[in-house]
Amino acid sequence: MTTVALTPAEFVNQFYPNFWWIPAGVLAAALAIKLPSIIRLWKDPLLRAVGGLLLLACAVFVFVAPSTIARVNRLTGVANFSGPWVYSLLTAFCASCLLLIISWRNGLSDRSDHTRRAMRGVVVVYASVIVAMWVLFALADVPEERLRDLDTYYANTPYMREMIVLYLLAHTLAALVTNGLIWNWVRTDGLDSLLRWGLKFLGVGYAAQLFFDAAKISAVAARWSGRNVDWLSTAVAPPLACLSAVLIAVGFILPHAGQYLHGRWHVRLALHELRPLYLLMKTVNGQGVPLLLRATPELRLVRRETFIRDVLLPLARHIDEDRRERFHDAALALGHPPGQAKALAATAAILDAVDARNRTGEDDGTGARDTTDLLREIGAVSRVLRRPEDLRAIRALARDTTDGKSLTG
Repeated sequence: MTTVALTPAEFVNQFYPNFWWIPAGVLAAALAIKLPSIIRLWKDPLLRAVGGLLLLACAVFVFVAPSTIARVNRLTGVANFSGPWVYSLLTAFCASCLLLIISWRNGLSDRSDHTRRAMRGVVVVYASVIVAMWVLFALADVPEERLRDLDTYYANTPYMREMIVLYLLAHTLAALVTNGLIWNWVRTDGLDSLLRWGLKFLGVGYAAQLFFDAAKISAVAARWSGRNVDWLSTAVAPPLACLSAVLIAVGFILPHAGQYLHGRWHVRLALHELRPLYLLMKTVNGQGVPLLLRATPELRLVRRETFIRDVLLPLARHIDEDRRERFHDAALALGHPPGQAKALAATAAILDAVDARNRTGEDDGTGARDTTDLLREIGAVSRVLRRPEDLRAIRALARDTTDGKSLTG
């Protein structure tokens, strides 16, 4: 049995009924990723706008699926009711994109007349387009249900023709303006790298929308001249719409998700960095921080830092400042830079203080110390604990100077 290879158009036609669920699923996943942040930071209008835009985009692909088109038409009892409904969702999505890019680019604090006029203009124009499409649909005679080729099948039908042209022009205009705003923004100096990459994905996504519009307009215009290239509308445009949806979802998610992951990485890195000092302080205190199964990494970091500082405060009474100075001089003599020498000296002094505390008892000591620098540098001290060879070297050199010899002489 021989297998006949499908052409790209035949492949899309074969999978067309289920094709639209791919971008819908991608957009739904993107919305699910953003949802916790949207709920947690509900007062942030940009986050709400991104969530609304992703929801609108997802709705477009859900309602454009042939099975959904047929169901909506059946529920309303109006043949091709899904046509203006999907076009309205798509037009609202275009307006949302423009509004989001304008407010995102200019910042929420920008309340200039220019920005307000631009946003009002977008709302008025695209709301008028939606109203006009419904009026034109009501005037048109479109009795035969079309699940896939509504644009081209009714391209020459009075009023329906105008409705199709209106939605295509509105979509093309939005894609052009949004593309211009995005690529001008990409060229701005000083952008965060994640934001720049997100904008690049958005730019390519909206460029794909322009190719989508070109395929649709070409197919409709061909019908006006008596030719039939409907495959541009039914086989070329759908993959472009899918690609555009995926790129736009990535573009909106990347800056926020990237910043979130970047922050999480730094928190976990700080936890790992403090582990050596935390384990040392556990030997002093006899126990560590009680385990909380549902503690976030941020909470674990705060509790670990608090525990370390709480143990260091009383331990500071056992620090010998003279030995600390000798450790510092020894570290400098061994070629360590000043900042590293300070951290090495503090760590060696803490290790001596732990030994002294274990020998003399918790309540003994030489009195209060200024622990401001020590508590501020717990990260540097903990990092030094991972370098025992450096600590052994400065302690040995400092011990050799206890007979009064100078480290520099």
